[in-house]
Amino acid sequence: MSLWLPLARRKSNIVKEMEKMKNKREEKRAQFSEIRNKRAQEFDSSCPNWEFARMVKEYRASITCQSISMNDPIEEHRICVCVRKRPLNKQELGKRECDIITVVNKNSILVHEPKVKVDLTKYLENQHFCFDYSFDEKASNEMVYWFTARPLVQTIFEGGMATCFAYGQTGSGKTHTMGGDFSGKVQKASKGIYAFASQDVFLLQNQARYKAQGLEVYVTFFEIYNGKLFDLLNKKAKLRVLEDGKQQVQVVGLQEMRVNCAEDVIRMIEIGSACRTSGQTFANSSSSRSHACFQIILRRKGKLHGKFSLVDLAGNERGADTSSADRQTRMEAAEINKSLLALKECIRALGQNKQHTPFRESKLTQVLRDSFIGTNSRTCMIAMISPCMNSCEYTLNTLRYWMKKYWHDSHFQISSGLSNFNAFDTKIDFFFSLFIKKVQLGAQWKE
Repeated sequence: MSLWLPLARRKSNIVKEMEKMKNKREEKRAQFSEIRNKRAQEFDSSCPNWEFARMVKEYRASITCQSISMNDPIEEHRICVCVRKRPLNKQELGKRECDIITVVNKNSILVHEPKVKVDLTKYLENQHFCFDYSFDEKASNEMVYWFTARPLVQTIFEGGMATCFAYGQTGSGKTHTMGGDFSGKVQKASKGIYAFASQDVFLLQNQARYKAQGLEVYVTFFEIYNGKLFDLLNKKAKLRVLEDGKQQVQVVGLQEMRVNCAEDVIRMIEIGSACRTSGQTFANSSSSRSHACFQIILRRKGKLHGKFSLVDLAGNERGADTSSADRQTRMEAAEINKSLLALKECIRALGQNKQHTPFRESKLTQVLRDSFIGTNSRTCMIAMISPCMNSCEYTLNTLRYWMKKYWHDSHFQISSGLSNFNAFDTKIDFFFSLFIKKVQLGAQWKE
């Protein structure tokens, strides 16, 4: 008698493959979860942007960075464009902000712009910018001065005009760079570009080749607030800007203080800085709301020989950031942006050697007219940027504009190449239009 036993049903290959896929998927999920937990422990997941911080750190580990040093050569430029990155401040460190700026070398800088894809995947868009000089957060005011304003001091002894601007968003470190280091709310005027420039002026004045010329040193310090000028060395007396019969701009009522040493200059800087208009903004509790212009003037027998204008510009702001502010703050922001736009146009005209310079567009450019129009004039622009992720849009706007200015002045061959390409493109359009006309007329084209 034979017994029939039920045979075990074999699993089909499809079911086996699906089970393998399921097991692999669960293993990968477990691996990703473990990696994510490790990364969270390394970067502290309580930080809101720890994933971006990790990506920035990994990218920096893959490149080699070399900061600028005092031994690097100084190049001569009629218009010098530089960028300086400030360190994260206490408020940003308290919020655990992510540093998205990397200074690669003395000429280039990287912005790690955070992006999010449609599927919510986070990634970085690394944007590269080139300038004459790039300074990281470790660079001191003295190093910044060495490469930016110091080469311009010689110009005023040769009868020329020199101008140095500090440009950037509010809270990016312009007043720190120009006026000096801050110790709490106290500013050390001896550690800023104002003081460094005055020290070099007196050193050159005492050299044999200039000592015989009998040059006298004067300083002025005024601010431009809401389109009006105020003398910071004369109890904020209101000033007028007029043109004389020779079409020279004169600031009526501005006092020129005679100085004999660098200590006298530092004293004047401290007096003027204490009077400067400031206010509270979204980014800075004590933001400069005016353009401050400190001028070192050389006179020979009463006549103007040379002038060095050191300008600490007010911070540029978006209208969206001041929409919730009071009327006064909005008016200040509008006037600041108007004058900064006029300044950009003047520097652009200067760099392109245009016959007309639109210096009458604002009080700032009108007062500095001789710096734009003079044949023997040199300009330095220091773009100040904030490294935190919340300021990424401001930083990119600042870098994009001044990189365009840099490329136009330093790499004019690219512009000529583009013009040749445009001419070639025009020829193509011309022949294409002829072809269309031929087709419309029913003409027969032969090879």
